[in-house]
Amino acid sequence: MMHRNMGTTIILILLALLTGCCIALQASANSSFRSNLGNQPLYAAYFSICGTFVTASCALALLQPPPPSWLAIQQTPWWNWIGGPLGALIVLAGATLTRELGAALFIALVIAGQLLCSLILDHFAWIGLPRHSVTPGRLVGALLVLAGVICIKYL
Repeated sequence: MMHRNMGTTIILILLALLTGCCIALQASANSSFRSNLGNQPLYAAYFSICGTFVTASCALALLQPPPPSWLAIQQTPWWNWIGGPLGALIVLAGATLTRELGAALFIALVIAGQLLCSLILDHFAWIGLPRHSVTPGRLVGALLVLAGVICIKYL
């Protein structure tokens, strides 16, 4: 793991927490969008993703980063291309499930799924990640997240 100074680490942690807030807001907004569109989760997901495309297009136009080379695009591993479809599924899940489960339970389950999948990805160093073995501490942490899901659902 890269060593950073404490100030940089705190900023990165705060940005990650803000990202978590954005995910909860996005799921809730898409769920409301679904209802406002006459219970149409596919249209809610579609229009949300259109917003993503517009936002990314504006960022590219504003920041004008140099484009990747055609060779770099051609040599990109297949798993790099699944982010878009997976993102669409995440948006659709938020639009479909948040109203039924509630925002807190939906996000808790999303986090639990992310954590479990991340442990596997790290342990086996899949999709280009560096290896981070599953340790007893990491397993306990994952179990605590699952315990949190149970508390949110049943307590």
